[in-house]
Amino acid sequence: MAIDVFQLIRFAAQQSASDLQLVVGTAPLIRVFGVLSPLTDMERLTEEEVVAAFSQLTTPEERESFHKNLELDWGYTVPGVVRLRCNAAQQQNGVSLALRLFPPHVPAIEEFGLPPIYKKLAEEPRGLLVLSGPTDSGKSTTLAAMVNHLNIIGGRNIVTIEDPIEFVHTSINGAITQRQVGRDTLSFAFAMKHVLRQNPDVILLGEMRDADTAAAVLGVAETGHLVLTTSHASSTHQAVERIIDLFAPHERHLAQSRLSSLLIGVACQLLVPRADGSGRIAAVEIMMANAPVRNLIRDGKIYQLPNTIRTGRDVGMISLDDS
Repeated sequence: MAIDVFQLIRFAAQQSASDLQLVVGTAPLIRVFGVLSPLTDMERLTEEEVVAAFSQLTTPEERESFHKNLELDWGYTVPGVVRLRCNAAQQQNGVSLALRLFPPHVPAIEEFGLPPIYKKLAEEPRGLLVLSGPTDSGKSTTLAAMVNHLNIIGGRNIVTIEDPIEFVHTSINGAITQRQVGRDTLSFAFAMKHVLRQNPDVILLGEMRDADTAAAVLGVAETGHLVLTTSHASSTHQAVERIIDLFAPHERHLAQSRLSSLLIGVACQLLVPRADGSGRIAAVEIMMANAPVRNLIRDGKIYQLPNTIRTGRDVGMISLDDS
């Protein structure tokens, strides 16, 4: 009997799962509090079942794109249940699906036990703020919470550029425009080159993936706008290093200088088990771009940044270990 993918999604949401994976030859798997486990009461999936699930979650245009590129990232909403970030990939036994689950409501910063400095960082009028962390560290949720905070306090035109759109925002006391790469714009870099014509105050960029995007981000931040973006680095100093490494060797000295003047701060987070076993909570490393941090970035002494974090408690810095 064919699986009901929407029933599986509802079940995964009820179990507080962050992911649902459908792979040919394996029972459906869900990830709860970081642990991936098969649903033992279900049969192994056939290729036909996974393809049927894929068809239920996609439009004809998305399926055409997948058959052309053998890869597809897209978003999907199950109304009142969950928002999904979906990936389909061709593999030796057919198609595999990886579905990341987000709550249907946009969260508040307080819900995650995040330090109040996240609000302060989000309210900065201009500059670059980077949120880093490995996969499944809650970066998307934290960014959505920061955007939601700005949306509530109002007075800002917020533009997001995402691949795909994860949390769906509604304008509250300002304006918010969400653009999806591949559907609403050709690429991150292309969107950033034209974003200033949209009269934004705040720009959220899903990820800096290449030198063109990084250069566009620095350029927009230099015009007096606030830019929020993410990195997959596992510490704040590694996030700075990754941004600089996106540039060609002969451009890195200038990139260090520009980054040092534009950076507001870097937050790195990791989801760790709660002591009472009731789930996970974010451990957070915060690096504020004070004068010592800016000088080290400008001079390319990135390896010395952890020491500055340890001595910067008075301005709100904290190391991941201390957190």
